[in-house]
Amino acid sequence: MEITVKKEGSASVVSVKGRIDALTAGEFEKGLAALMAGGNYKLVVDFKGLEYISSAGLRSILSTAKQLKAKGGEMIFAGLQGPVKDVFKISGFGSIFKIFDTEEEALRQP
Repeated sequence: MEITVKKEGSASVVSVKGRIDALTAGEFEKGLAALMAGGNYKLVVDFKGLEYISSAGLRSILSTAKQLKAKGGEMIFAGLQGPVKDVFKISGFGSIFKIFDTEEEALRQP
């Protein structure tokens, strides 16, 4: 798994490539926690490079989203494709989170 972060206005864009599974979910969650600790409460998570996400990855997303909500922040997703998009649909994450086709669309959200 490879994570890159860039600042776009008031949002931090977190791009993830590879897989989020039992081995990498903790690293993913720690990276998001570090962003929150730095005062970044609007996270746009771009999954266009993500090939696979397991239940451990979904748990790390839920945990981070709860912490963000408590701080008045939010997590928005972009670029879901293939199996990752299917997992979000089947798990019901599509009704819990804002999901956009592109990073640009996600960044336009207030």
